[in-house]
Amino acid sequence: MSTSTARPAVDSPLSLRHIPYHFRNEDADSSALELVEALDADWKTAEGPIEFIRFTDGITNTLTKATKKRPGRTEAEIDDEAVLVRAYGEGTDVLIDRERELRAHSLLANVRLAPPLLAKFDNGIMYRFIRGSVCTPEDLRRSEIYRAVAKRLGQWHGCLPISAITSTPSLNDTPQSKHCAPRDGKQTRPAPNTWTVMQQWIGALPRGTAEERARNEMLRTELEWMSTKLGDTPGLDGKDYIFGHCDLLSGNVIVQSASDSKPTNGHIEEDEAVSFIDYEYATPSPAAFDIANHFAEWAGFECDHGAVPTKPQRLDFLRHYVGSFRYHSINDNDTQAIDVDLRKDVEQLHEQVDLFRGFYWGIWALIQATISQIDFDYASYADLRLGEYWAWKAELDGSRAREGRELPLRERRWAEG
Repeated sequence: MSTSTARPAVDSPLSLRHIPYHFRNEDADSSALELVEALDADWKTAEGPIEFIRFTDGITNTLTKATKKRPGRTEAEIDDEAVLVRAYGEGTDVLIDRERELRAHSLLANVRLAPPLLAKFDNGIMYRFIRGSVCTPEDLRRSEIYRAVAKRLGQWHGCLPISAITSTPSLNDTPQSKHCAPRDGKQTRPAPNTWTVMQQWIGALPRGTAEERARNEMLRTELEWMSTKLGDTPGLDGKDYIFGHCDLLSGNVIVQSASDSKPTNGHIEEDEAVSFIDYEYATPSPAAFDIANHFAEWAGFECDHGAVPTKPQRLDFLRHYVGSFRYHSINDNDTQAIDVDLRKDVEQLHEQVDLFRGFYWGIWALIQATISQIDFDYASYADLRLGEYWAWKAELDGSRAREGRELPLRERRWAEG
């Protein structure tokens, strides 16, 4: 992971420098230039041009890479000093807790699982660049990559404390929330969590028409059913809720080779690692949710359901995940015996992962369809992701078979041995 001697990593989001500036998407390069020169005045006066690369893989943010082409520097040295400028999508504060995002990023940077934070501005943040190759959905399906993803995710879930992404009660996450599940006077789920986030999202959906109100009530009913059924999913070693990335799409997975350079001829070695970027949705969640969420991203934004992992692929992924989780979750202070039957753990996780489908991103897309100014068909995406949920539920309750309907492509692929 690239670091720079020019500025140290920030230990706390509270101490993160704030630049009073509003990024303008319609004038992205000019905005990025003003921000990096405000961050480091040397970029304005030192020899060498400043160049920008606009990344467009995301569908909620604007991301710009700024580099200072100092004479005599190698490409690697220039990238070590490069800055990523991420401007938040318009209206996305209804979806994302920006303070929680900064706390997540700060923790990850401190344990070298994320690039150092540099500064925040009125509608975004700046941080160091990570050298490597951004994955595509096709990449995620390659065994050498999905095994590396499994190992990294096992590390996240095994060692990261959820305390960095929990909060004191707020309007969105109250002790009275049924999705925090108080029981016998004790809080059995952290706040926030996967369920309280979805509860907040449903509350933010339009409700101006009778049809919208009926839809929202239906979504609330489904959420309560899922929260009751899945909210207490038992995790490995008693970790029912882990530090979830919750947005492991292909564009948030960076492949880094040992030489810190891009793989040649598309080949990635077994010992090469991956890093995860973009921590907007990091939230305490059941491990099975985070894993199932990632498996859904094998299909890409187009929801190519013929590309989701088969049963052998899921089991292979989970074997590497569990091994990594075990390695990173055990420390010298552990005094409690831990069940090390990896096969049992893999089988349990496999069954749990099978119970999570596209409800989360379906609600998210319904909100984006009303607030986003990005050219993306969120309404159709919502239909596709919620369709995954309804298809799964039709299998669960047997209604699809009773009605004689054909098994959907995603469920056929999911069941392949």
